[in-house]
Amino acid sequence: MKNKKFMPIFILLMIIVVAYAILWLFSIKKYPVEYGISFNKAHAESLGLDWQETYLALLNDLKPKYIRISANWDEVEEKVGEFNTKDVDWMMTEAEKKQVGVVLTIGQKAPRWPECHVPDWAGNLSKEDYGKKVTEYIKYIVEKYRNHPALDIWQVENEAFIKFKFGNCDMFDESLVGSEIDLVHSLDSNHKILITDSGELSTWRQAIKAGDIFGTTVYRIVMTPQGFYWNYDWLPAGFYKLKYKFWFPGNKPFFVSELQAEPWFTGEGAVYTPVEVQEKSMDPKRLQKHFDFVEHIGVSRAYLWGVEWWYWMKVERGDDRYWNLVRDKLKTEN
Repeated sequence: MKNKKFMPIFILLMIIVVAYAILWLFSIKKYPVEYGISFNKAHAESLGLDWQETYLALLNDLKPKYIRISANWDEVEEKVGEFNTKDVDWMMTEAEKKQVGVVLTIGQKAPRWPECHVPDWAGNLSKEDYGKKVTEYIKYIVEKYRNHPALDIWQVENEAFIKFKFGNCDMFDESLVGSEIDLVHSLDSNHKILITDSGELSTWRQAIKAGDIFGTTVYRIVMTPQGFYWNYDWLPAGFYKLKYKFWFPGNKPFFVSELQAEPWFTGEGAVYTPVEVQEKSMDPKRLQKHFDFVEHIGVSRAYLWGVEWWYWMKVERGDDRYWNLVRDKLKTEN
């Protein structure tokens, strides 16, 4: 009787062991990866940096093949009906000079806090009028940049299908995402659309089918608001590969849209957090591990997340280890 009682537990444990072994087997092979860098103007400014100096430094010294930037709605249409894209123009022009391909993000959500970048004035609109203004903004940006030599890929929204509240996203309307993608396709048939999702906190079911390219985030260590660190070092690279194949067995391009290369912050951020605390979630050894990890997933491209912090560490803290590590890594890939 005892044996029969414990048999279901034994079978469950065996299934877990076999599944985990399969994940590790799918993590053995190493793949070539092209690296890009994500850049955010507002985040650079929040660290007290000159954002243009930071951007030029990443182009001139790190020499990435690709960058990812945003045309945030709240920045390009701060006043209703008045579009100002001078900062995006400048970034696109500088990228063109260096022959760097740009992923340009548009939509209600974009990389970096507060996650949703909707103008304050949009809060007074009806649902119908809100949808019309989203369409007008996207149409303006696509028509302006679709023939720009630096444009490589459009990204429509950022992690639009996450099913939990995150960031200041009370006005975000997920029901518009499909029509946004269709609009970009109708206005520009020459550039593919990247759709992104959370690597660990989402199923990918909707996102992976929505665009031409799928991008996942990869964060290997995070911190809860209570200060507890949680790492995913136990999760093999094969997890992402098999998850991708489960939802999309074809050959749709597969990227890492954000590869963690900076500490995980909650609350006050880098300027007010002791470096020894920051390095609990990111140090040079861990950064090298992240490079190695992403090269076993099977993605063709990975965008590094944290260039503003590397530059801040370099110019404000006199610590160029991260900057140099990334520069050397990208040099070997070029």
